[in-house]
Amino acid sequence: VSDASGCSMIALLHTGAAKFPQNLLSRARQAVYPLLLSGVLKGYSSIISRKLASHGFGASMAAMSSFPPQRYHYFLVLDFEATCDKPQIHPQEIIEFPILKLNGRTMEIESTFHMYVQPVVHPQLTPFCTELTGIIQGMVDGQPSLQQVLERVDEWMAKEGLLDPSVKSIFVTCGDWDLKVMLPGQCQYLGLPVADYFKQWINLKKAYSFAMGSWPKNGLLDMNKGLNLQHIGRPHSGIDDCKNIANIMKTLAHRGFIFKQTSKPF
Repeated sequence: VSDASGCSMIALLHTGAAKFPQNLLSRARQAVYPLLLSGVLKGYSSIISRKLASHGFGASMAAMSSFPPQRYHYFLVLDFEATCDKPQIHPQEIIEFPILKLNGRTMEIESTFHMYVQPVVHPQLTPFCTELTGIIQGMVDGQPSLQQVLERVDEWMAKEGLLDPSVKSIFVTCGDWDLKVMLPGQCQYLGLPVADYFKQWINLKKAYSFAMGSWPKNGLLDMNKGLNLQHIGRPHSGIDDCKNIANIMKTLAHRGFIFKQTSKPF
């Protein structure tokens, strides 16, 4: 792309914005974005930003150009809570199943899946479990079984377009326990299959250590402290932990970090 064509693009966005249909203008902005990142239109980025700002697109342009593009269209942030006690009970069973769909371009949350799950082997929650997670007995009684919840996850994935082969998405967890130990272990115990999309993920602890050069021994608390972020909600609430993971990911992305799969293929 030459300087002349870059100038033409600027002129088009400037003079035609008021006349463009919204969907075409959005597509035009998306076409300019990778060029800005590659440096082809480096000399014109501030001009384009000013022109788009004059038509009400300044904030979105700033958000788009503030960090490099990720390798995935969507990140699926997941954090289970499970039955527990001291000493630990076996088998553990998932009792909270939250997922946040994070847009890989904007790093904003686009959709939420959140269900509580009825445990069947140890249906009565222990006082330790309730104190740790904030989940009381009434929140799991009468809720769907894990098999039913997994079916609803699959329906949600389809509705969100995440099962389309052309859409690249990956799960993100705080550690490897959720998808390496908890879900496959419980599915094996219950004789349930594990969907392929649960078999690759990003361990946020590893991603953080790559980005920051230190291992977060205390998980989310250390990562929030290291990035000067306020902790969101209650520790060990699955949905709140997901929000913290998403916030940490957004902060690292804004610093230029590119997230990559950390799990080994099954």
